[in-house]
Amino acid sequence: MIRLTYRIETPGSVEAMATKIASDQSTGTFVALPGETEELKARVAARVVAVRPLPAADHASFPGEAAGATAFNRADVDIDFPMDAIGTDLSALMTIAIGGVFSIKGLTGIRIVDMKLPQEFAAAHPGPQFGVPGSFALTGVRGRPIIGTIVKPALGLRPHETAEMVGELIAAGVDFVKDDEKLMSPAYSPLKERVAAIMPKILDHEQKTGKKVMYAFGISHADPDEMMRNHDLVLEAGGNCAVVNINSVGFGGLSFLRKRSGLVLHAHRNGWDILTRHAGLGFEFSVWQQFWRLLGVDQFQINGIRVKYWEPDESFVRSYRAVSAPLFSAKDVALPVVCSGQWGGQAPETIAATGGSTDLLYLCGGGIVSHPGGPGAGVKAVQQAWEAAVAGVPLETYAKDHPELAQSLEKFADGKAS
Repeated sequence: MIRLTYRIETPGSVEAMATKIASDQSTGTFVALPGETEELKARVAARVVAVRPLPAADHASFPGEAAGATAFNRADVDIDFPMDAIGTDLSALMTIAIGGVFSIKGLTGIRIVDMKLPQEFAAAHPGPQFGVPGSFALTGVRGRPIIGTIVKPALGLRPHETAEMVGELIAAGVDFVKDDEKLMSPAYSPLKERVAAIMPKILDHEQKTGKKVMYAFGISHADPDEMMRNHDLVLEAGGNCAVVNINSVGFGGLSFLRKRSGLVLHAHRNGWDILTRHAGLGFEFSVWQQFWRLLGVDQFQINGIRVKYWEPDESFVRSYRAVSAPLFSAKDVALPVVCSGQWGGQAPETIAATGGSTDLLYLCGGGIVSHPGGPGAGVKAVQQAWEAAVAGVPLETYAKDHPELAQSLEKFADGKAS
């Protein structure tokens, strides 16, 4: 069985609405049908297995469905779908168990808050190729987070200008650099020219020091064949990572890429906010991320503490736990990428929120490249902040002997890397 948990909101009966969801999303429609036998329903019909009431809401998530009501009943409802009805196809799962429920009349709110998949899904999908151990092995990092940054400004730098910044970051000891998700192959910075400008610096540094900085090039494209050509361009130049805008390329695009990929796949979740930002509608990240991990992303961006966007800290913590928890085994865990307005100042709160784990990629854009001492000093400041956080030393104390961290604390004292 596949179990979906729906957070139902309705001015009427939650139980009746749960029964309607189970029927509409499996064997039923608005009238009894010829051929809808008890044997058929026993084999493929979805079934309501639990209803857990929640406090009523005083406003509707879908105001147009309120019909003058002033109170809205809420409950978390478990519905089981037989494997015979869906199989292990993720597009079928999205269509049958999730997609259709948002169109059901009478709901004033509906949110998918949990999903439990049977073992058959593990065998049917590849999962991460590199994941957490591969990311750490390729960067040579041990005992601390992978420290990374993003090429900023996101739009406008030409290949040689990007390469100059990357050279400074590499010299400062950065572990990871990525193209911004908005940077794919624009006219002013074609991917081919960007790869040609950046990879020699990475390979030269590797020859001199033995450390290969991981650079994630933006290869996303609506045409899977073109995306694959972008992948091959990076791989043939000696690269080992790619940024993939997963919502933009879709299930099919990512599946096509993963089956042929030799690169670490760094997932940017652009567009996820559309699906989740309203608390009474859409998805919990814990549900949505399962699809992409099964399809094979290795690293997953999940925002962080005190982000520059809308997401509260408790949502980040839930996302971290979801990405870090095995679906079926430790092999399917993706590396959490902590990002969005991060600088060294959030390191102590981050390590506390993750239960002391340093199995993450700590990704700072402006928090590194806008450091008063330049991007190189920005890298050192974040490294120093994590040294202090891991040791349990207050940042202000550690900064007394670490000028880069001291400058960072002064620059970003309001908690914003801007």
